[in-house]
Amino acid sequence: MLYRGHGPDLEVLLVHPGGPLWARRDEGAWSIPKGELEGDEDPAAVAAREFREELGEDPPRRGWVALGEVRQAGGKRVIAWAVRGELDAAGITTNTFEMEWPPRSGRTVAFPEVDRAQWCAPDEAVRKLVRAQGAFVERLVALRTDRG
Repeated sequence: MLYRGHGPDLEVLLVHPGGPLWARRDEGAWSIPKGELEGDEDPAAVAAREFREELGEDPPRRGWVALGEVRQAGGKRVIAWAVRGELDAAGITTNTFEMEWPPRSGRTVAFPEVDRAQWCAPDEAVRKLVRAQGAFVERLVALRTDRG
């Protein structure tokens, strides 16, 4: 989870999933850049890869702070780190995925994995994020408060 600023100016970068199933959803639909672990992959390496695939840039190499793990409502396990950095949210490039659309049409369409990114203050981020992931923002805020 990329963040910038400090104190009342703290912001985190969120991504909105692409595709028609998410097009009209906002609150509770956003995420941090994340992906699936394959076999015995290193979770930090997966986080870096997914950051690159979803945002089009490499994450900062240093300063990663572990934020622990959450389990989403559907059972998906998410492990996250926070890292300070800058990124132009309007200039992201992302991978695509294909799905049949409209359903049962037999037509396959490519959609962006992420259709937009946005910097958010912590309270807004918690509202926008998939519920379980809000804990990562709260942990980051607590860590930044503890460190001054």
